[in-house]
Amino acid sequence: MSLSPAKPAMRQKDTRMHRLARRIAAATLTLAAAATVAGAASAFELKDEPKVAFIYGATARDGGWNEALDNAKQKVEADLGMKIATVESIPEEATALKNAIDLFAGRGFNVIVGTTYGYSDGILEAANKYPDIAFINASGATNSANLEGFYARTYQGWYLAGMAAAGVSETGKVGILGGFPVGPVNWDMNAFTLGARAIDPEIEVIVVYTNSWWDPVKEGEVTKAMLDQGADVIANNLSSSSPFVAAEEAGAKSIGFQLDMSKHAPEGMLTSVVFNWEKYLEPTLQAMKDGTWTPNEYGAFPGMDEGVVAIAPLSDAVPADIKAKIEDVAAKMEAGEFSPFDGPITAQDGTVKVAEGETLDDGGLWSMDFLVEGTTGTLN
Repeated sequence: MSLSPAKPAMRQKDTRMHRLARRIAAATLTLAAAATVAGAASAFELKDEPKVAFIYGATARDGGWNEALDNAKQKVEADLGMKIATVESIPEEATALKNAIDLFAGRGFNVIVGTTYGYSDGILEAANKYPDIAFINASGATNSANLEGFYARTYQGWYLAGMAAAGVSETGKVGILGGFPVGPVNWDMNAFTLGARAIDPEIEVIVVYTNSWWDPVKEGEVTKAMLDQGADVIANNLSSSSPFVAAEEAGAKSIGFQLDMSKHAPEGMLTSVVFNWEKYLEPTLQAMKDGTWTPNEYGAFPGMDEGVVAIAPLSDAVPADIKAKIEDVAAKMEAGEFSPFDGPITAQDGTVKVAEGETLDDGGLWSMDFLVEGTTGTLN
């Protein structure tokens, strides 16, 4: 996310740390024992036409995570002819969430959309309390007969972004910033590296974890340190615009996340890995309207094939032959013919993590605890 008011932004980033850690545990458990969540045996049916409400954990127009969801909400309204109610800055605290849900339920809303992992337990409690209301929760880790959590296969976009980075790098060295070394961040770091090495097998990728989701000062300092080490492309898996501004000032290239971040670096932005949440929300809400919605017992995990994950238009700085390769790989990922984590995948220490001919499964993705060969940095 880009710069936004400090308190809401910080609250959102702390939440995301917790939800990602919980997701890892939840995915591992559900893959090992289906009893950890209650699967929906039949379609959930609304008793009336959908009346939808969004509950945001921070400001809706925060420049990143919530804004991507709010953009999708606006597209849903236009495409499906729905008027969606919203409430912002509801803390990830049981009473606050309960009050918001109770208010909407009392006003006849029968579809409630949460927007943060921190709502996971509270929204499950509400789903049990209101069995006739449909609940979905962005990055949520709980599921039931009338509740589905959803996240996205961001690693697919980051592989393509890595290809673009290597395609323009003149120093053979690029950098990427991440928040905390948890599975869904590690898979982005590694996919970026694997994509870069698909173009230049000798490229060095500097990986730095800031141990924060929102620290513009630190992110700027880390970027300058990467530039001093020779990196000429800076990718930011975080939220502030500081890395893009620092890279732009140094004449380096950059890559954004969540939204098209080109406005922060109009000369140097190569692309951004973006969310198109409407590609999940519209068919889901339409299925609810049609009476055919069946929540996934493990939550929804869409990617490029559904259009939920994508990259922003590539800069003219990316050579034509690299663009063609990126387009080819993107088409193969969308068709299910290629995964960034097709083996062989080797870790920094030389350990083979995915053998040739095999592909890392979803459990392995959520629990990823290594950096791949070609990275400089540590999990800290």
